[in-house]
Amino acid sequence: MGAGFWGKNLARNFHQLNVLKLICDPSETVLSENREQYPDVTLTPSFPDALAQANLDAVAIATPAAMHFSIAREALLAGKHVFVEKPLALTVGEGEELVAIARQKNRVLFVGHILHYHPAIHTIRNMLAEGELGRLQYIYSNRLNLGKFRREENSLWSFAPHDISVILSLVNEEPTQVEAIGSNILHPSIADTSLMHLKFPCGVAAHIFVSWLNPFKEQKLVVTGDRKMVVFDDTLPRERKLTVYPHFIRWQGGLPVPEKKEGIPIDLSPAWEEPLLLECRAFLDAVEGKPCRTDGEEGVRVLRVLQKAQERLDFKPHAAHEGRGYFIHETSWMDEGCSVGDGTRIWHFSHILRGSRLGQGVNIGKYVEIGPNAVIGNNVKIQNHVSIFEGVTLEDNVFCGPSCVFTNVINPRSFISRRKEIKPTLVREGATIGANATILCGVTIGRYAFVGMGAVVTRDVPDHALVYGNPATQQGWMCECGNKLDKQNKCGHCGKERRLP
Repeated sequence: MGAGFWGKNLARNFHQLNVLKLICDPSETVLSENREQYPDVTLTPSFPDALAQANLDAVAIATPAAMHFSIAREALLAGKHVFVEKPLALTVGEGEELVAIARQKNRVLFVGHILHYHPAIHTIRNMLAEGELGRLQYIYSNRLNLGKFRREENSLWSFAPHDISVILSLVNEEPTQVEAIGSNILHPSIADTSLMHLKFPCGVAAHIFVSWLNPFKEQKLVVTGDRKMVVFDDTLPRERKLTVYPHFIRWQGGLPVPEKKEGIPIDLSPAWEEPLLLECRAFLDAVEGKPCRTDGEEGVRVLRVLQKAQERLDFKPHAAHEGRGYFIHETSWMDEGCSVGDGTRIWHFSHILRGSRLGQGVNIGKYVEIGPNAVIGNNVKIQNHVSIFEGVTLEDNVFCGPSCVFTNVINPRSFISRRKEIKPTLVREGATIGANATILCGVTIGRYAFVGMGAVVTRDVPDHALVYGNPATQQGWMCECGNKLDKQNKCGHCGKERRLP
């Protein structure tokens, strides 16, 4: 699916491997070019028609990144094995959903992180495994070019997935710290250049610099150990793409002194095969049941890093909170004694009262009041015009729709203080509260429960329950993905089956 800019290379390699059955592209020009090159291959502009073809086992997707999720999901649900060019999707949630569908359908989900199949990366991986480089210390990557300029994604999402994928595999960990800065030069909201910093639990650091505004092409990866360093320059001929430098650092008088040696090139020519051909062959092997390095879960790990980096690119700190890891709009206010996690965003005219605790990646809409002493978990989304009073706790991944209402005392009077009579309200992980719903204090909303808009909740809601009405009553069960389960407790959207209370 998609046989233009990069897809034509996939078509060429799959044809070379004698498995190319059909090419699907909405462009008549692209189809005409492929009709001449592959007269024995079926051509169609319609993806539904392509999926309906008999004896079609797998789909390779090389469309714009914004289309990856929807096309991959449709293909997996149709029972096809799926090869997706990088990035797997544009959010972690979309990537995780694809992984879940592939697992439920027992189908291969393969991501096009091509560097894993490059002979140079294979050699570096072996050098690390055999201890030739010593203890891994630092990695940096430059991926620079002039163009191709994009509007559906920035340079980070266009260039960095390959390098992130390889670095994660070499370190064999996920980073604990992700920082990124970028420059929007040609378009005010699209980063043409970006620099990313990764820090790993084992102490390894990595930098990734990407740009499509460079006057020349550069694709270089430097891996530094405490015994040797190795440089992979993919713009050089095969016999000079990989060079090992026996440099090392010795300590003299308490100071580090570099010991420089002559670089030793490693000729990759004897065992050379085109990396894309090796990648396509690895996908076919995966379809036959063999393990692969770039499966859907590996793709999600890359998405997690990309998403954190994008949050840092988007982050513009309030002057009063300069240097902190969260964003607060200049019209909003935060009292003393609050704690806010990295990546949290607090928008216009909101107030965070003393003692409140907000987790990481929280999104607070306009005209929101939180606290005092409220507790908000990670990745919570609170829409406009919501008040989270003392005694209310929202666990991770909770969604609060616009103007939903929480209470914290059962029998308020304006002339009687009830501060010592607050009844705690708990909203468990992943629950959704619809717009204009009202939650009586003292109740618990269960994990992944779904409260419909305008509902009045007066008693506890079980895990995964769907409730609405006044007073709210249970009307069914909900999947984690936010869709209603059928009578067999199965989700028609993602295919999962649930064990319910």
